[in-house]
Amino acid sequence: MSQDLRNYYAHVQTDLLARGLMRTDGGGPDTPFTPDMLARNFERIAFYDEYALNRGLNASNGRAGHLRRWSGPVRVNMEFGPSVTDRIRNTDRQTLAAYVARLAEVTGHAISIKSKRANFHILVMGADDHAELGARVNQIIPGASIETLNLFRNVPKTIHCLVVAFASEDRSGNYETAIALIRGEHPDLLRKSCIHEEIAQGLGLANDSPEARPSIFNDDDEFALLTIHDEMLLTMLYDPRLAIGMSVEQARPVIKELAREQTDRFY
Repeated sequence: MSQDLRNYYAHVQTDLLARGLMRTDGGGPDTPFTPDMLARNFERIAFYDEYALNRGLNASNGRAGHLRRWSGPVRVNMEFGPSVTDRIRNTDRQTLAAYVARLAEVTGHAISIKSKRANFHILVMGADDHAELGARVNQIIPGASIETLNLFRNVPKTIHCLVVAFASEDRSGNYETAIALIRGEHPDLLRKSCIHEEIAQGLGLANDSPEARPSIFNDDDEFALLTIHDEMLLTMLYDPRLAIGMSVEQARPVIKELAREQTDRFY
C-alpha cells in the first residue's frame, strides 16, 4: 500500500511543479496585496472553518466562529511510524527545527520543540503504519469522538495531510492539544509543504480562502511554503489586541489596524 502511495504522490508533486505551482519564493512583485486584502483574508482564514467541528471531513456551515489560538506554550513533538526511513526522519526533524523557530519569532508566542509534555503532535506515518496511528491518536486524545478517530483512520487519498486542534472544555477557542498527520509516502517538498501548512493551521488559522495570495492557505497549491503574507496573518493572530473568543464583528476594527501596520512595515 505505502509503495503505491509513494508512486502516486511522486506523480502529484511532479505534475504540480510542471505547472509552475508549489512555489517556494514566498511571493514577489507578481503577488501584491493591500491592507484591505490582508484584513479580508485574515477574517476568512481565522474566523471560518473548512470542516465542521467533530464531523470528520463534512463541510462547515459557512458561518463565522470566534477567534481561536493557543494561550499557553506550544510544545511540538514529531513522531514517526515504523515505515518511515531514517533519511526522511532526519530531513523532517531539520525542517521542523527551522520552522518552529520561525513561527516563534513571527508570533512572539512560546513555541518550541519538546518531546516531554508535548501538546502539538506531528505524526509522520504511512499507510503501513495504520495500527500505530490509531493507537497513538487514542493515547493522545482518550475521549476523541468516533468522527475524529475515523478521520485519522480513513484519510482519503486526495487529502495530503491534516490537523485537528482541540480547545479546552472551559474556554472555547483556547487550543490545548493538536494532532497533525503528515503522510510518510510524500516526496520531500510535498511533505515539507504539509509540515508548514498543518502547523500554521493548528496555531489558529484553520480555513483556506481562494482569494488569499501569496499564501499556503489556498487550495490552489500555488505556494508550497509559508509566505510573507502568511507570516503577517500569524503576527496578527497572536497580537494581544485580539483576544480568544472574539467575534469577527468585535475584532474587525483591530484587524484593519493590524493589517495596515503589517503592510506599512513591509512595503
